[in-house]
Amino acid sequence: MAQLKSLRDQPNTQREYETIFILKPDTANESVAQVNARLRGIVETYGGKVLKCDNWGKRKLAYEIRKQLKGIYLYWQYLATAGTVEEIERNLRMLDNVIRFNTIKVDMDIDSTARPTEVSDETWVKASTTAADEEEIMTGQARNPFATDDDDDIDPEAEEAALAAAPEGDVVAPAAEPAAAVEGKE
Repeated sequence: MAQLKSLRDQPNTQREYETIFILKPDTANESVAQVNARLRGIVETYGGKVLKCDNWGKRKLAYEIRKQLKGIYLYWQYLATAGTVEEIERNLRMLDNVIRFNTIKVDMDIDSTARPTEVSDETWVKASTTAADEEEIMTGQARNPFATDDDDDIDPEAEEAALAAAPEGDVVAPAAEPAAAVEGKE
């Protein structure tokens, strides 16, 4: 696709943009990663450079948007030419998981070699992972990040089998039985 250069831009410079978009709160981390990969591909295809990509997490919206009260906020800062923003916004409009987006032109005539990127492979993984929000943590709906799969509750059948196999002297009696045993000794 031929891209028209703006006559207002200086030669060999790009514009700096910030894009914030909100995804539905039930979006899986894999889908967040797919959206990030799609936008990264667009920016790089058009000769741009991603400076920063950050996942702000799941937050409560100020008002209901498309019947959603919460959303996953993603922040992008990048250098690009004039036509890149239109392509990014066109793709964001097509995605069902995207509730809202906003792009702001921060600066013009930026030399892309002078601006270092803060994005690494670790940053992409972190940007595609959404942490639980405060409400999920407080209600216990969130998965404990420190829990392992081996932390399951005790199997009641195995407990009964162990109690049945143990000798009489080794079994600890419930609290009510010692009081009855004391009455029997009198």
